[in-house]
Amino acid sequence: MSKRKILITGKGSYVGTNFIKWLEQWPDQYEVVELSVRGTEWKEHDFSIYDVVLHVAGIAHVSTDPSMEQQYYKVNRDLAIEVAEKAKEEHVKQFIFTSSIIVYGDSSHINKKRIIDNNTKPQPSNFYGNSKLQAEEGISLLESDDFKVVIIRPPMIYGKGSKGNYPKLASYARKLPIFPDIDNERSMLHIDNLCEFIRLMIDNNENGVFFPQNSEYVSTSQMVLLIAQVHKKSIKLTKVFNLILKSSLVIKINLINKVFGNLAYDTRMSNYKTDYQIRDLRESILLTEIIDKEG
Repeated sequence: MSKRKILITGKGSYVGTNFIKWLEQWPDQYEVVELSVRGTEWKEHDFSIYDVVLHVAGIAHVSTDPSMEQQYYKVNRDLAIEVAEKAKEEHVKQFIFTSSIIVYGDSSHINKKRIIDNNTKPQPSNFYGNSKLQAEEGISLLESDDFKVVIIRPPMIYGKGSKGNYPKLASYARKLPIFPDIDNERSMLHIDNLCEFIRLMIDNNENGVFFPQNSEYVSTSQMVLLIAQVHKKSIKLTKVFNLILKSSLVIKINLINKVFGNLAYDTRMSNYKTDYQIRDLRESILLTEIIDKEG
């Protein structure tokens, strides 16, 4: 059987770098090339030799700076569509685009559960989410019998070397003696689970919109407790701050809702015919924290 040839557009990205490492388990099945799409040189690269293009380039962090808006649309939308158009023109069979749960808007506030299901319509609350949604729409228009499009809308991705909210929470877990005990629900996705999911998308020549997540919802407080336990640190969860955190004034603070708000996919949306959820929450945190500590 010939190797599947995969082009990753977006050199040095967290997902792309980890996906390359993941596929090293099957050296006889996959051949992967990473391509920077900064500047214009990538336009001269021959896409026709690849079976799949995995597009992971983009501005990942959420900014509220209005001066950044056009840059978000240029990179997250226009570049993604341009890469997809080149892939189709050069007869690539499958295009995989990494979007985000952010197309559904921000977390709900600390007092309100929020479960996204198949009837939930995307409703971005900022230009990051809107740029991702518009990229999805533009890429989907290119789909044909000979050009399959996969849109992946992952929730928060974490793992060794990840950026964003997870390392901040891990830092709290290692340093704080107490932490608020809030019963929230969040979908999260360990990088190994995402990499295995992408591999299955390629193996099964899929198309459509997909919502991978861990098998369990995550409570911020319980995750902090797990991280502390891995590091053999003593941290106590307390409800002392709950009345303050849930007050009408405090829930208007975006940071509080980012940490303790609710944002989860209905688990049925994330089922797939082959198991990709190979790391449970405890194992994923153990891998992330111990390897990071030793590395």
